[in-house]
Amino acid sequence: MSSTGPTAYISHSACGMHEMGRGHPECPERLAAIQDRLIAAGLWDFLLHVDAPPASMAQLLRVHDEAYLDRLAVVVPARGYAHLDADTAVNAYSLRAAYHAAGAGVAAVDLVMSGRARNAFCAVRPPGHHAEHDKAMGFCLINNVAVAVAHAIEQHGMQRVAVVDFDVHHGNGTEDIFCRNEHVLMVGMFQHPFYPYSGEVPRGSNMLNMPLPRGTTGLQFRDAVLEQWLPALDAWAPELIVISAGFDAHLEDDMSSMGLIESDYAWVTREIVKLADRHAHGRIVSMLEGGYDLSALGRSVAVHIKELGDF
Repeated sequence: MSSTGPTAYISHSACGMHEMGRGHPECPERLAAIQDRLIAAGLWDFLLHVDAPPASMAQLLRVHDEAYLDRLAVVVPARGYAHLDADTAVNAYSLRAAYHAAGAGVAAVDLVMSGRARNAFCAVRPPGHHAEHDKAMGFCLINNVAVAVAHAIEQHGMQRVAVVDFDVHHGNGTEDIFCRNEHVLMVGMFQHPFYPYSGEVPRGSNMLNMPLPRGTTGLQFRDAVLEQWLPALDAWAPELIVISAGFDAHLEDDMSSMGLIESDYAWVTREIVKLADRHAHGRIVSMLEGGYDLSALGRSVAVHIKELGDF
């Protein structure tokens, strides 16, 4: 039986303080664009608004190397920026933002497991699915989804968690962390070949990677989901579904060369909700990943949340 509680919307002001320099696509305005669209769509007041707590060190250490976390703490500058790679930088507020972003996933798991929320969307940044066990990359510092999944397994005793990643980039960090974990099935779609140039060969039998060529349309994406993802997820019968919700495969997002539109994101969300209702008492935690055209991002998140909340 599915929970009939509200959809939780979890965020924190610190997530708007992290930024990586003028003109960087992973910018604070992303969260403002989402909020503005949810208000315009009449959804904002129907959500359960929750401030994300910071993740604890113990929660982070379930998925990240201690020496890596120590290096992150040291590299954060008092002013200006420190670059971790060509695309990923930190400012004075970045680590605080990353801890709250990861903590949002922990709070979301607790809310849906307790039944206080039907499901949850975490409007957080920096994103997380490229962060590996001991490495930051691709705008990501902490793997937010991985922290949430590990919390569900360790704290709530989940035996079967599904990770669904529909960001346009392969979630290499999540695969790195869970590729041999018997409690996790990960299904992911991504443009290939494309950054981070991985995923064509899965690293574990619990990884169902779905590389798609540039120019893939929404119809082709739907066919692939129906043929590959859904049968595997039904067979897995997850007790919880955690989504890496990236919206950068949108036709209007110049970060990629794919052709999804809002109706495609609404469709895949409906399919995930039906799956969660069948197997997981409706329990879904969705965490923001990519999406860099502000208008397309806001519209896509709005339809995603509308389907989560059955508005």
